[in-house]
Amino acid sequence: MHRLRRLRKSPALRELAAQVRLNLSNLVMPYFVSPGKKLRQPIKSLPGIFRLSEDELLKDVEGLKRSGINAIILFGIPRDKDDKATNAYDEKGIVQRAVASLKKNFPDLAVVSDVCLCGYTSHGHCGIIKAGHGLEVDNDETLKVLAKIALSHARAGADIVAPSSMMDGQVDAIRRGLDANGFEDTAIMGYSAKFASNFYGPFREAADSGMQFGDRKSYQMDFRNANEPLREIEADIQEGADIVMVKPALAYLDIIVRAKEKFNVPIAAYNVSGEYSMVKAYCQPPPRRGAAKAAKPETRSQKPEAEKELALEILTAIKRAGADIIISYWAKDAARWLK
Repeated sequence: MHRLRRLRKSPALRELAAQVRLNLSNLVMPYFVSPGKKLRQPIKSLPGIFRLSEDELLKDVEGLKRSGINAIILFGIPRDKDDKATNAYDEKGIVQRAVASLKKNFPDLAVVSDVCLCGYTSHGHCGIIKAGHGLEVDNDETLKVLAKIALSHARAGADIVAPSSMMDGQVDAIRRGLDANGFEDTAIMGYSAKFASNFYGPFREAADSGMQFGDRKSYQMDFRNANEPLREIEADIQEGADIVMVKPALAYLDIIVRAKEKFNVPIAAYNVSGEYSMVKAYCQPPPRRGAAKAAKPETRSQKPEAEKELALEILTAIKRAGADIIISYWAKDAARWLK
């Protein structure tokens, strides 16, 4: 008989033998930045997450750094949109100003900027719509815009630009644009294996990036495929990506495993809004039907530690699968829990 329970019999032994541990230095906190001042607007579908004005963002990041998290990813919510996403590459745009302010106040903060069009286009798609071709996204015209956006973020001080539009050749276009303008040291984190997922819903409310028509299945990947994401990752690496990403994380742990086994670059994973929100919903106590019934929790989800335990299990699973970097709405909470 193999008595494998020996190393499980006490917390001390379980901790001693644990193979995977979460590290705060590998967590990235997402932020949504909006125009205005003193804005801290709750996002209904993402409990605990807010749209922040630049001044409020600085306050929040100061607390984040004190907690031990030193990396963020920024998403901008512009005041005005058009069909060409012109505000996305405005040197005085919402993300550009926020990046510059963050780097001025926190020079050692690792700032990642999302590079896409969906939050800036009037139609909500991640690219330029091809004239005279119905609803088709023009891949090559979009590349030109992505390169402009990335360059504007680099000029503002972004450490890493992260193209998420899933256009063919996007990493190459951005790398060429950065290098030609003296930003050879600005890193690229490609949203390389980004699936057309149903787990993005709350994010689209948060970033105001819902589509006015159609869907994104012609550019984001089919979730039924296991080999295609490896081809996408390989292409991004060849084009110059410094970090590659799998998104979403929880439903695609197999892709993270395969990517880690095949490629010798840092693997990022995005623990997306739907994964976060479903745990939040599960952990909410049921509506009260009377004080006597509500006095004693009857389900696991009602216990105070439920969210912590579920979130840390999910984050650990993502780490165990092979992710070197985890983007998560729980990053700030995880810092508190892990301490």
